[in-house]
Amino acid sequence: MGETKYIFVTGGVASSLGKGIISSSIGKLLQARGYNVSIQKFDPYINIDPGTLNPYEHGECYVTVDGHEADLDLGHYERFLGIQTTKANNITTGRIYKSVIDKERRGDYLGKTVQVIPHITDEIKRNVKLLGKKNNFDFVITEIGGTVGDIESLPYIESIRQIKWEMGSNAICVHLTYVPYLSAAKELKTKPTQHSVKTLQSLGVQPDILVLRAEHELNDNLRKKVALFCNVADDAVVQSIDAPTIYEVPLLMQAQNLDTTILKKMGLPIGKEPELKPWKKFLERRANATETVTIGLVGKYVELPDAYKSILEALSQAATYNDRKLKIDYIQSGDITSENVVEKLSKVDGVIICPGFGARGIEGKYIAAEYTRKNNIPTFGICLGMQCMAVEFARNVLGYKDANSTEFDEKTKHNVIDIMEEQKAITSLGGTMRLGAYECLIKKDSKAYEAYQSEHIQERHRHRYEFNNKYTQEFMDKGMECVGKNPESDLVEIIEVPTHKWYIGVQFHPEYGSTVLHTHPLFLSFIHACITR
Repeated sequence: MGETKYIFVTGGVASSLGKGIISSSIGKLLQARGYNVSIQKFDPYINIDPGTLNPYEHGECYVTVDGHEADLDLGHYERFLGIQTTKANNITTGRIYKSVIDKERRGDYLGKTVQVIPHITDEIKRNVKLLGKKNNFDFVITEIGGTVGDIESLPYIESIRQIKWEMGSNAICVHLTYVPYLSAAKELKTKPTQHSVKTLQSLGVQPDILVLRAEHELNDNLRKKVALFCNVADDAVVQSIDAPTIYEVPLLMQAQNLDTTILKKMGLPIGKEPELKPWKKFLERRANATETVTIGLVGKYVELPDAYKSILEALSQAATYNDRKLKIDYIQSGDITSENVVEKLSKVDGVIICPGFGARGIEGKYIAAEYTRKNNIPTFGICLGMQCMAVEFARNVLGYKDANSTEFDEKTKHNVIDIMEEQKAITSLGGTMRLGAYECLIKKDSKAYEAYQSEHIQERHRHRYEFNNKYTQEFMDKGMECVGKNPESDLVEIIEVPTHKWYIGVQFHPEYGSTVLHTHPLFLSFIHACITR
């Protein structure tokens, strides 16, 4: 196509309106037209990455194939577009400032006074354009976190202003804003949108397209009013009302010609409207499902579902392809006791023992793993969940009552889960983490192999502690197989009880690799086991 085109997605009025979903939907529609598309997220916080942020602050920490801890919106990008993101797809203010300060310390600025303009804005612009240049993308969509008017976002908005000025029609701004409904007055109010756009205009950026988030249908008169007051063409005002699933949003945007409007504004041929047949077939199966599969999600952040966003989406996709509606039973692991475990878990079709860090709620996970193992309830342990399955097995089958992870008991005599020797000398937080994609070899006569239909896989990791290999033979002798191992380090990646209906723990995070059109095989297999139990 020639020169890369840049689309900036900004937000106003309130956060959490769905900039990531709109960005992903635009990307999906352009991709369906044959364009090579990527999306990046700029987060205004000063952390280098979200890896050390509390899930209550930020939700899930998503991990890219190259080992970068990233914003959860990158999960949406991958699920919608079927692409793999990297460190270049998520930039924080912390990384921008660190890069500029490192350059200043090296003398790259030749003694000049380092300022927000031009040095910080130049670094932001460099990161925007670098993604397109290095990979020859036709489109790079850049989502700006937060809302217009936030003090943290000002350098990003200024960078957009400069890029739009420099690149003309090769750069446009899509502004997502909110139209609230006042139930007392029974009216939709456009004033917050007008103020949001005026704030953006005051910073030198005129939005090219407005996407109006609302709970109620917006009539033509309201949209024309917004267009008039915000200096936007009538056909460039699009509504985004609540949908039954986020996966319907691309079709809702297509129905309003959002992709067509973008192509017109960027001087590109419109061409034939893509049919999106596989996508529509997925939505049809989802809508037509009548029976329900109920999954118990055992974790310590269950009151904040965004902490397990990728797991929930992978389960939802797998349920759809098994022609089931998904019902999630959120079970706080800290509330599980030996006395109430039957009440909490007996009514679910299957259980996910969730990943996480820290000791809170850990005993409840051990109790849940014991109950599901003994009662042949399909169980999927992910990362820490797999480690809990191993510790429980060591305690209740091998008879090591003090078995534990050294994360929770450094003095345990039976360190079934431990930091490996080569990691112990590393002291920086995060330095001991195994991050990103690693190889795994699977035994052929295993349930894991049945799911993958492959001996050689690659999955993403985010953890510090490992299964202690000195216990491998004892586990195997007593009925828990170590069926997946890293070929280089020999670290255990997958455990399972072959005599069980479906009892598998994985040290990696398979949920990161599940997309709408290519749902992860382990989740498909797990849901199938749950409905055929």
